[in-house]
Amino acid sequence: MKKDILGNFCPKCGKPSETAGLCSQCRIGSIPWFTCDKRVKSTNCPSCGATKVVNTWTDSVAERADLGPEVAKSAVHFHSEVKKPAIDVSIRDLTLNRSRATLVLHGILYDKMVEGSCTVDILWHKEQCDRCNRISGSYYEGIVQVRAEGRTPSTFEIQTAASVAQQVEDTLQAGGERLSFISDVNEIHDGLDIIIGSQHIGLLIARGIVSQLGGRYTTHPKLIGEKNGRQLYRITYSVRLPRFQKNDVVKVGNRYFEVLRVESHHLQTLDLKDGSAKSVREDDVERIIGNSRNAEQGLLVFADGKNMGILDPVTSQTREYPQLKWLEVQAGDHLRLLRDGDQMVFVR
Repeated sequence: MKKDILGNFCPKCGKPSETAGLCSQCRIGSIPWFTCDKRVKSTNCPSCGATKVVNTWTDSVAERADLGPEVAKSAVHFHSEVKKPAIDVSIRDLTLNRSRATLVLHGILYDKMVEGSCTVDILWHKEQCDRCNRISGSYYEGIVQVRAEGRTPSTFEIQTAASVAQQVEDTLQAGGERLSFISDVNEIHDGLDIIIGSQHIGLLIARGIVSQLGGRYTTHPKLIGEKNGRQLYRITYSVRLPRFQKNDVVKVGNRYFEVLRVESHHLQTLDLKDGSAKSVREDDVERIIGNSRNAEQGLLVFADGKNMGILDPVTSQTREYPQLKWLEVQAGDHLRLLRDGDQMVFVR
């Protein structure tokens, strides 16, 4: 019984103890329950705002006022026995590149509430990040060249290719691939050149454009040097759009067809006379008369089941054509049309 009583008293202060050793207060006083660095440094890119932690850059849109508390808290190191640690931070700027943070710390140590405080200087350091450094130095790892077979890419194709490239870049950047960037997009007389910062983004852009617009792509690597015993290449991703594009209206014999899909040496089309689906050989096409994306609109004056009268938007004269079975119309509708010389060709 005597041994149990003695074991319940702190051997240091003599007060009752919850354990056989030191009481909570003496245990708390015998160890530093937190340490606080005198200074911490926050490294940020002045161009894009990215933050550097150790040697890794991370995209950030946080302002200095939002970064400060987290940077200050990184200076605090709690003892492993501290439970439910909490830190309140107040910051005042001393200079443009230096701030001072006052931290009030709370926690539970050996079932007792503890509180303390410390002061930390924050050094705001500016350094150009890895991505901005490459962009400003005109660094690139490849080019995606968008061209078309036997023609110049249309405005629609140029805009679509540029949009695909932007979407790929946005996705990769959001996923943390900071060096997968587009450094420049140049529209030239025969197509589009997309300058890219990594081979991965180049491959995805080439695949995306072909998926959207058809055609094919090939890769052409060029050795540009060696680094740390590894050969370095720049790759040209040559995207070739097909001779025909979706919504082209072509003439074969005395009939017109609208291209729905381009396949190897064949066009899957809509026959604009009877509305049926037809496969047409590319070699059988006499000419392209236009693309339905650029169609005019003509007012339907009358339709009697056999014939229809169209008000020509150019001459303002009513012209009569056989009514198309695949096109449900009534007087007052506007029909989309292309012109082949003096002939009106009605499209979807």
